[in-house]
Amino acid sequence: MVPQYSTLNNNIKNKKAVLLLEDGTLFTGKGFGSTTKASGEVVFSTQMVGYPEALTDPSYKGQILTFTYPMVGNYGVPDKKIDMGLPLYFESDRIQTQGVVIHELCQEPFHWASTRTLDKWLADEGVPGIYGIDTRRLTKKLRNHGVMLGIVQVFEPGEEPDLDNFKINNQNITDPNLTNLVKEVSVKEPITYSVEGTKTVVLIDCGVKYSIIRCLLNRGITVVRVPYDTPAEQILSYNPDGVFISNGPGDPKKCTQTIKTVEELSEKTPIMGICLGAQILGLALGADTYKLKFGHRAQNQPVRDQTNSRCYITTQNHGYAINPGSLKNTPLEPWFINPNDKTIEGICHKTKPVSAVQWHPEASPGPYETEFLFDKFAKTLEKP
Repeated sequence: MVPQYSTLNNNIKNKKAVLLLEDGTLFTGKGFGSTTKASGEVVFSTQMVGYPEALTDPSYKGQILTFTYPMVGNYGVPDKKIDMGLPLYFESDRIQTQGVVIHELCQEPFHWASTRTLDKWLADEGVPGIYGIDTRRLTKKLRNHGVMLGIVQVFEPGEEPDLDNFKINNQNITDPNLTNLVKEVSVKEPITYSVEGTKTVVLIDCGVKYSIIRCLLNRGITVVRVPYDTPAEQILSYNPDGVFISNGPGDPKKCTQTIKTVEELSEKTPIMGICLGAQILGLALGADTYKLKFGHRAQNQPVRDQTNSRCYITTQNHGYAINPGSLKNTPLEPWFINPNDKTIEGICHKTKPVSAVQWHPEASPGPYETEFLFDKFAKTLEKP
């Protein structure tokens, strides 16, 4: 049965909101979600579906997410149904973005799994949103200039914002990438997810998506999820068959303890990394990373396998990449390349079962055609 929304938020039409970029550009629109103010790095995603998964992806921590698709919220927000001990429709336990920017907000969603509106969800979790602005203009600005810092604020119903004072009072915006964002999204204590099987993997949680854990569990692998700064000695005390480095937010160079840990583990156990995990693996083995101009955030990013020239379409969400030239004096080599901008999309060790990719083979949302990488990793856990 499709839920009917008889009690829509009547105040939403009276809320005003503003988005201020670090260069002084001001967008005015309508507000939804929480009547509050938030700052962060303004980024854009070209995905057409999957906003519940995107908004709960810990990799978006510290960012104000702009959706380029013109209407968002049309299938509402599902309830937290649990599957294998994890929420089925969400990638973490809460919304991770600092704010949300869209063109048109659907206030009467229609879907069998929907239990509330996007507006209600953001309000419940204290996240501000702005709609009714020219997201095409904003996206073109970010594409040409690069990602920018910004502030989004939703005002109380009927309140008129003083735009001149707003610009004057919000000139200094803190860059979230200067802080250790991974610390904010990683677990504080180890958590074990057990299944019937003979293999165990320690997952270094830098902001893991729940779908990654589910992909490992589906392959009969028990997962021990540990904090991002867990030392190698403690990880090895679990006697794991392999180690997994998760995705996560921010600058990988802030994860100094994780880099040190991975460097020690790379000689002792199979390793697989995703997204931030790929960058950490690269740094651990002597490569360098850099910040992309506007990042890769989409469900249609192509990657090409360097071993057979096969191309795949992938889901991506990252703002940093591995410097190709820095791989020369390391035991790593390029595995996948992005045909669009030639950036590194995957790396592998020349002699050991150690590899990582920049995209999300678990999808959620997006194409599942590279989920075979989890099978490949599972095979490396088979000890001779």
